[in-house]
Amino acid sequence: MSLFCHRIGVKIVQIAGIITEYNPLHAGHLYQIARTRQLLGEDAAVICVMSGSFVQRGDFALVRKHARAEAAVRSGADLVLELPLPWAVSSAEGFAHGGVRTLLATGLVTHLSFGSECGDASVLRETAAALLSPEYQAGLQRLLGEGKSYAACRQAVTEALIGPEKAACLARPNDNLGVEYCKALLRCDSPVQPIAVRREGAGHDSQDLTGTTASAGAIRRLLREGRREEALACMAPAMRQAYWTEEAAGRAPVRSEACERAILARLRSMTRAEFQALDTGKEGLGNRLFDAARQAASLEDLLAAAKTKRYAHARLRRMVLWAFLGLTPADVPDTPPYVRVLAANDTGRELLARMRRCAAVPVLTRPADARTLSPEARRLFDLEVRATDLYTLAYPDLSAALPGAEWREGPVIL
Repeated sequence: MSLFCHRIGVKIVQIAGIITEYNPLHAGHLYQIARTRQLLGEDAAVICVMSGSFVQRGDFALVRKHARAEAAVRSGADLVLELPLPWAVSSAEGFAHGGVRTLLATGLVTHLSFGSECGDASVLRETAAALLSPEYQAGLQRLLGEGKSYAACRQAVTEALIGPEKAACLARPNDNLGVEYCKALLRCDSPVQPIAVRREGAGHDSQDLTGTTASAGAIRRLLREGRREEALACMAPAMRQAYWTEEAAGRAPVRSEACERAILARLRSMTRAEFQALDTGKEGLGNRLFDAARQAASLEDLLAAAKTKRYAHARLRRMVLWAFLGLTPADVPDTPPYVRVLAANDTGRELLARMRRCAAVPVLTRPADARTLSPEARRLFDLEVRATDLYTLAYPDLSAALPGAEWREGPVIL
């Protein structure tokens, strides 16, 4: 990276990347942005790479991506880029890979900031290095051959390499994702430095509402239970305003249940071979979902029928979502082939000016830019267009669900 890529105006500053979903944005996210600037200096810039219409747990995002991106910029981020669909709805490893590669493609980022239970980036980096070692791969294959679950094998082999105290980070959700971020940086031999911001308040997906910071999962649960005012009180102020605006327009809250019959129809129409193509681990999960789709009359029943101790619920949900969206492993390039802008402030616009010289891939600042992409990149953008058209069908007001939103909506500039 050349030094001029880190210059804003006449000052050389640090530029932090954050990979996120903001589903929805809450006080913990505000703390992470503020803490990152405390560590790097108040003149540090913050670039977020954010999931779009769908999220990593295999679900619809609560609010459309441009509204969440605007809330992020109003809450302290300078620039919000989109994490393309295949990586946004991938495993923790795939999510981290796509997010890191998108940040590196900007040519700007000096640090990667993420939430962490332990708050010790050196431990997470050491764990990541152990997972990439030949000794780990050999030990993992040996234990998997004995019929044990992947999670148990991963934990056991890592404990043998670096000790149980350090390996314990793999059992904590934010630390585990932090390890995946560090793995992605190591695989790229990147000089970008990880920053582990100790998570404050409720844990990831915790349903505890007694503290000062509720998790995104708890906020979504409050909304499902009809406890709207309690949920809104837990959101960041800019996110609360965005939710009000989207709700008034008939575009929020967005829930997968609104498309349940469409999802079941898609699953019932798929062949066994199509399900098997989604089972990249070749563990028989495609067959289980094929059979469950022919027994169940609801998504809840379908997931329950396919579930075993071996398969995480989120993995099943992701496979169902991939099936609904028509995604296949063949649709996933090695790395994101473009960078798409969702929102920016004045500093973000300066960063974009630098990116036009530094970026390793095309930078899309308006929908029409997609027409100039390479065939591979254009196929990915077209998948995004189709996915968003399906996403809008879950709007509370169907009259707001006009197709073609991806071609009409440009970045939010504040």
